[in-house]
Amino acid sequence: MAVDECEPLEALMPLIQGGDAAAFERLYDATAPQVLGLITQILRDRAQAEEVTQELFIELWQHAAEYDPARGSAKSWILRRARMRAIDRLRSVLSTLHRDDREAFLIASATVESVENQALNNVERRGIREALDLVGEPHKTAILLAYFGGLTQAELARTTGVPLGTAKTRVRDGLRKLEKILVQRRLAPQEGGTP
Repeated sequence: MAVDECEPLEALMPLIQGGDAAAFERLYDATAPQVLGLITQILRDRAQAEEVTQELFIELWQHAAEYDPARGSAKSWILRRARMRAIDRLRSVLSTLHRDDREAFLIASATVESVENQALNNVERRGIREALDLVGEPHKTAILLAYFGGLTQAELARTTGVPLGTAKTRVRDGLRKLEKILVQRRLAPQEGGTP
């Protein structure tokens, strides 16, 4: 049973905090599709996204008392927790991969490909990866984490242990370098006929 317009999520939260399973079911029905969509967008893996979504709703049930309406809407509280859980899972997956495989994983999971575009995307991806290698550190890592890892600039700063301004500068300067390299590569044919 979905939440109707007369029953905002905020009205369900006190019931859920009191252990009302029916209210939690209505909250789940109203928010699960958007939560799953957000988590899938971050992880790019439907099976893992479903698992994280299930874990999140168990967590929401067990920690419903942590919701404070003075700090924001119930929906924003749920989506913020969903995003944090998805990023935690992404970091966990990335930490188990070999360093060289991390970049390939991030680049490969950046887009959902159609069969027709797969070959073209592979060529483009290889070109972008080669260009990213030329961008150099620390800009390369900043771009990968921000654009392919889904981190906000503040999360990027925390993850890399640098001030927010430095994180922003690394991304901006890295994107400028990447753009310059990609433009140069399109204007000048590469050795061996590779575009």
